[in-house]
Amino acid sequence: MTDALGNLVRFTLIPGQHYDTVGVAPLLEPADFEGLLADKAFDVHWIVDTIRAQGARVVIPQRRNRLDRRPFDGALFKARHLIENFFCKLKEFKRIAMRSDKTDRSFAAMIYLTAAIINSR
Repeated sequence: MTDALGNLVRFTLIPGQHYDTVGVAPLLEPADFEGLLADKAFDVHWIVDTIRAQGARVVIPQRRNRLDRRPFDGALFKARHLIENFFCKLKEFKRIAMRSDKTDRSFAAMIYLTAAIINSR
């Protein structure tokens, strides 16, 4: 999860063989945000309902097979490139891109360190 400027707020490590939606619940629990921008992979009823219950805007493109259509702000969705830019900056560090840390704890610490370096630039 990043803020509006593309800086890391928090994250959850999930195994590579799981869906991306597995790690979303811990990120949304104590959240204080006005909107959530995400891609189609996060167009799931429980995520949308949780975001709406918190009073935030849902800016997620809908899958083609969704029956209950909702309004979508395409102009605001374009700001999602800041999140993608953060991941690109994060992967510039070889240790992150190659996942060379043996434990999740050391990998998470490396992500925090890398994010601090990115924010200090």
